[in-house]
Amino acid sequence: MATRSVKMLLLLVPFSMSIWNLAAGQANDDEVALLAFKAAATSGSSDDPLASWNRSTGQYCSWEGVRCGGRHRRVVELSLPSHGLTGFLSPAVGNLSSLRVLNLTTNRLSGAIPASLGRLRHLRALNLSLNGFSGELPANLTSCTRLAVLGLQSNQLHGRIPSDLGKLTRLETLILWQNRLTGAIPATLGNMSSLGFLSLAFNQLEGTIPPGLGGIAGLHKLDLAFASLNNLVLSGNQLSGEIPDSIGDCAVLQGLWLDHNSFEGSIPQSLNKIKGLSTLNLSLNKLYGAIPDAIGGIHNLGQLNLAYNNLSGTIPTTFIIAIVQFIKKKSRGNHGPILSPVIEEQYERVSYHALANGTNGFSEANLLGKGSFGAVYKCTFADDETIAAVKVFNLQQPGSTRTFVAECEALRRVRHRCLVKIITCCSSINHQGQEFKALIFEFMSNGSLNDWLHPKSDLLTPRNTLSLEQRLNIATNIMDALDYLHYHCEPPIAHCDLKPSNILLAEDMSARVGDFGISQILPESASKILQNSNSTIGIRGSIGYVAPEYGEGSAVSTTGDVYSLGILLLEMFTGRSPTDDMFGDMLDLHKCHTRPNLEFGP
Repeated sequence: MATRSVKMLLLLVPFSMSIWNLAAGQANDDEVALLAFKAAATSGSSDDPLASWNRSTGQYCSWEGVRCGGRHRRVVELSLPSHGLTGFLSPAVGNLSSLRVLNLTTNRLSGAIPASLGRLRHLRALNLSLNGFSGELPANLTSCTRLAVLGLQSNQLHGRIPSDLGKLTRLETLILWQNRLTGAIPATLGNMSSLGFLSLAFNQLEGTIPPGLGGIAGLHKLDLAFASLNNLVLSGNQLSGEIPDSIGDCAVLQGLWLDHNSFEGSIPQSLNKIKGLSTLNLSLNKLYGAIPDAIGGIHNLGQLNLAYNNLSGTIPTTFIIAIVQFIKKKSRGNHGPILSPVIEEQYERVSYHALANGTNGFSEANLLGKGSFGAVYKCTFADDETIAAVKVFNLQQPGSTRTFVAECEALRRVRHRCLVKIITCCSSINHQGQEFKALIFEFMSNGSLNDWLHPKSDLLTPRNTLSLEQRLNIATNIMDALDYLHYHCEPPIAHCDLKPSNILLAEDMSARVGDFGISQILPESASKILQNSNSTIGIRGSIGYVAPEYGEGSAVSTTGDVYSLGILLLEMFTGRSPTDDMFGDMLDLHKCHTRPNLEFGP
């Protein structure tokens, strides 16, 4: 009996050794594949994530961005988002046969997506968004049958959407927006029974919406349409025909964007079956007929845009929503702007993809400053190396959308050498399918006046202090800007937030007034009190600079700007901020010049 056991053990030894050798060989294949990836892609970042990728630094499972499984030490995740990677994606990545996650979003990789990725049978998430990939969608991605997330948005992919994509029945998120895809939407996409988010927006798709797309029960966002779909985004294509009644079968749909297409016919009555719909954008189509009473039954609807169609009638009286952001016009014959003519008429728009690339994914390294309603980033556009300042609005902050509209409305009316120049704007959807709004301004290389008056002590290279001549020139520029806004604009504009951080300095140290987020367009007579305006709700301006009468409920006027200018001038020539710790009780900055025993100085 013992002899038999020994014989069995001896027989198993070669088999075990072969298994071990196989696993070791596969692990070696992973290392070779990773080194091939490194050879094809380089990092423009000072903190190069690929610097650790060499045999001398130890086992590849410890390399940055690489994660291995615990049992066989095979690579299961390769994740290097927002690292400024350039070059191309090596086909050797297809040899990482245990890979589950490949995330290279927000880099600058280009070339074709390797067909070898179709060999990754365990792949569950593929995110190559916000790069420069070109060529067609690899048809053999359909071999990745476990794929749940496919994000290829904001690239330069062209050609048709492969009909075989419908075989990915486990796919939950499909985002292909902002490419150059053409042709019709494949009816086979209706087979994706697990799909919850679908975005095909801003391509060159044409034809009709396949009727079968209404059968995806879990779709939440329809940048198109399905029954499990939550959000559907098909904006900015060349889709035509009628919006199918089956759209009403998307029972859990929350957001529907079909704007910027050529849809015809009437608005489907079946929309009232989508009780959870909160956003509906059908603007810029060829829809006609009466606005259906069915819309009044969508009680969760908070954003509705039907502009630039041939619709008639009125919004149903039963339609009560907290915020109606759009609906400016309902007739194509006499239509106006959705948000502001600054968006539709005067400037060429820039894409979210271009802004994300130019700011390295809105990284902290590119951050210039933060305000109440968003942040400003330094952006370098890849095509011509133009540098700009991008003001990104935080749309989760109450009042930020209103601020965006107000700033657009003010900026479209003004042109002056002492005002910050707007280059363009972006009103789009980000890589997460959320609304995105930004304004793009000329870049002011010398920062803000506040940086010079109150430099931070931790700056590595402290700036020189302003000379008296520079202060006088800056003051003159600011007064020229206010003179223009108050007396040469029709109607006049009150800035309402004049302070050092809103005065920007160009390379020659000339000043520009910026940030019109809470500005107010006044009646034709600048001295006339604005009786019916939201400007009297709350104090408009910043503490220390706001006119005292605003705190007493007075309406906005040009005199409020003059008061703020006076405080600003005192700050420029005394070096003291109105919120300085020395002020309090009965003493403030505008009274301090009568106290000769106080010490001031920049």
